[in-house]
Amino acid sequence: MGDIPVYISFDIDGLDPSVAPGTGTVEMGGLTSAQGLEIVRGAAGLNIVGCDLVEVSPPYDPSGNTALMGATLLYEMLCVLPGVKHSE
Repeated sequence: MGDIPVYISFDIDGLDPSVAPGTGTVEMGGLTSAQGLEIVRGAAGLNIVGCDLVEVSPPYDPSGNTALMGATLLYEMLCVLPGVKHSE
């Protein structure tokens, strides 16, 4: 994609409810946590100018798993931003 600016918007209801039940619209047969993380990590090297995570609704998930998955996804989004240095 070259230097084209990219904005990542991750909708957590694309994940399976076994991973992220705390959302307004659950998607049976959705992505696993590993697949969601793979999508975000696959954006490394793109000219990412911003990102967001939507549809997290903690009241629908007393266990807190959705919030934890959301925080993990956001952390991974920060890690793929241009200029972030990674140790080998």
